[in-house]
Parts: sequence; C-alpha cells; structure tokens
Amino acid sequence: MVDSDRIDKLIAAVPPALALRAGLDLGIFTRLGGSAMTAESLGAALKVEPDRLSRLLYALASIGLLEVKDGQFRNGAEAAAFLDASKPTYRGGDHALLRELWGADLLTAESLRQNRPAALHDFSEARPEAAVAFSRMLAPGGVIFGRHLARELDLSAIGSVIDIGGGPGTILVGLRERRRPQIAATLMELPTVAAVAKDILSEYGADDVIVEEGDITVAPSIDRHDLAILKAVVQVLPPDQARSSILNAARCLTPGGEIAIAGWGVVDDDRLGPPEGVFLNLTFLNLYRHGQSYTEGQYRAWMTEAGFRDISRSRLPDGSTLFRAHLTG
Repeated sequence: MVDSDRIDKLIAAVPPALALRAGLDLGIFTRLGGSAMTAESLGAALKVEPDRLSRLLYALASIGLLEVKDGQFRNGAEAAAFLDASKPTYRGGDHALLRELWGADLLTAESLRQNRPAALHDFSEARPEAAVAFSRMLAPGGVIFGRHLARELDLSAIGSVIDIGGGPGTILVGLRERRRPQIAATLMELPTVAAVAKDILSEYGADDVIVEEGDITVAPSIDRHDLAILKAVVQVLPPDQARSSILNAARCLTPGGEIAIAGWGVVDDDRLGPPEGVFLNLTFLNLYRHGQSYTEGQYRAWMTEAGFRDISRSRLPDGSTLFRAHLTG
C-alpha cells in the first residue's frame, strides 16, 4: 500500500532547516559559546524581544541544536562543535549565501515558466556595490574552505598558488594560514570583483596576495603556478566555457603542477546523486543562464583533454566534491 510518509517527511524537514538558518542569522550559537543564558539575557545581547526569541530557542532545542534546563539555554554538542563561529570547525560560514540560495529555490517553477532565471546572478555585470556585498558574504566561507583544502593537499612542494574565480580570495587566506604562509598567492578574477578583493584581503591580513584581472574562459594567468584552484567556477558556466576554463587553468600551471576543482555542482553519471549536486542543479535554474551540475564523466573528459593525469574525486568535509590531478610534465 502506498502512503504519504515520504511526502510528509519532506514537508516536515523545511521548518527545522529554516529555524537553523534564523539561529545562524542572529548569531545565537556563537553568542552562547560555552555558556548558558536565559531568553531574557540572550535577547538583550542580541537586541531582540525575549518572549519572541524564546519561540526560536525552544524550536532549536526541540531539534537538538540547543539544550534547555531551568530556563537556561546552551549549545548542544553539534552546535557547540560546528555552529559557533569562534571554533575552527565552524560550518555556518556560508549562512548568508545559504539564505540567498534558499530564496532562489522558491522560484524554480517561475524560472521554468519564464524560461529564464528568476533570480539572475551575473558576475560580469554586477555593479560595484553588489560586487562588494556578494564578496563580503563569501569571504568567511572562503577561509574555511581554504583550511579544508590545506588538509587535503600536500603543500610541501608548492611555491605558488593561483585561485581562479575565487571571489574575495579568502580561500588563499585559509590555505596558507598555518602550514605554508610563505606560498606566493595570486587571485585571478573578473574586473568587477578584482576591484573589491584587495580591500577584503587586506582586512584578513593578506596584503601580499596579487590580484590579477582576467577571465579564465578566455585566457590563462599571465604567470605560471604550482597549484591552481577553481572553486564553484566550472559549475556556473555553459559547457563550452566550462571546458575552456579547465583548458586555460592547465596553461596556468608549471609542468607537473596540480589542479584542485571543487564545488557542489557535480553529479554522478546517472544524475541521481549526490543530493547536493542534484538539487543545486535546480538552484542554478534560478541564478544562472547556463550554469549546471556537470557529471563526473564530463569533468574527467575535460581534465584529460587539458593534459591532466591521475584524476581523483573525493568529498570534502563541507559536502562539496573535489577533483584533483597533476598536469603531465
């Protein structure tokens, strides 16, 4: 007999996720840290009305993100480990971006009806103020991703790295943070984004990062590097430009250099998984004219054509896919 359990569970999963987002937006988990607070004291600290805040606090407690005893709220184990921004394991760095993505997801049917993205995002046409706002929104998550990548790669032989299409460039901050601060770093970005990246990098103490204006779909970097990073770049491009971005990235590397292509926009060849790639493919309908989650087979074909060998695919702690390979030298 067919029942509605699957549908009921999908519907029921939405409100808890939105409560999590509200908690991140307000900074509840970071404000609590390792302490316990009442709704009144937390409300005063966050400058929100305590009685109304308590509804959210009890909702977060009901799903195990908070614990409550005698009217005192504290972080649960998972929230303490992953939702407190003061911790190096923080997973909420992209919550502002998540807010935009979820807002776009509500427009999928409209995008299909209109045959165009209902929440179009065009980096090349962004006005300066929009470029600044979007880059600042990406900056914290970039640092966290850079840390993850530093744990995955062997940086001992890397003298120079280029982050291609890296927005504010803060991936380079996280990558060099502890293990290899002496690695020479370059950010290659479109002019609208490159114009604001310098100030953001300076705020993170990375004044030594070279910011190079360029379009990887058209030409490679003016220099050669030992490591090239493309995070969430290929997935926002149409197929011909996705291919050319990888071909040109190969031309940014020294012989034997390594490439790291990462993002959530990757799907298995049957297009049924992983869930992050499958559902991000829907989000892309609302944001980009041509972006999509490409298959593993497409990535491997483009990388092979560009001269890469020993191509591997793995999953990073943030759930994104990482392709790694070395250029034939």
